[in-house]
Amino acid sequence: MIKTEKTVYNPPSPADGKRILVMRIWPRGVSKDKIDAWIQDLGTEKDLIKQWKEGSLTWAAFRQTYLKSLKGKEELLQELADESKKRTLTLLCSCKDEKHCHRYLLRQEIEKRIK
Repeated sequence: MIKTEKTVYNPPSPADGKRILVMRIWPRGVSKDKIDAWIQDLGTEKDLIKQWKEGSLTWAAFRQTYLKSLKGKEELLQELADESKKRTLTLLCSCKDEKHCHRYLLRQEIEKRIK
């Protein structure tokens, strides 16, 4: 199972399973003991997130660009898919709106690889 409803600022709980930070930059005020793994390569490029947050990029354009950034990372995505069959993974970043966040898109891409 893969979860995306929490942000990195929410307190950990046993139901989270493995907490994986998927941001390129470490978030302020978060201690390393709040996560189990940090996979920077699955985070959003700095310029892309900036354009999205300032409103100069539509969600559709953001989505398309982020998904392109996952090309070449198929092995990593498959590893996460395989791991999610054995235990819960919670993908974390600082975005409050889960449905408009790269971790939601990332979850969909990982779930496509679960067999």
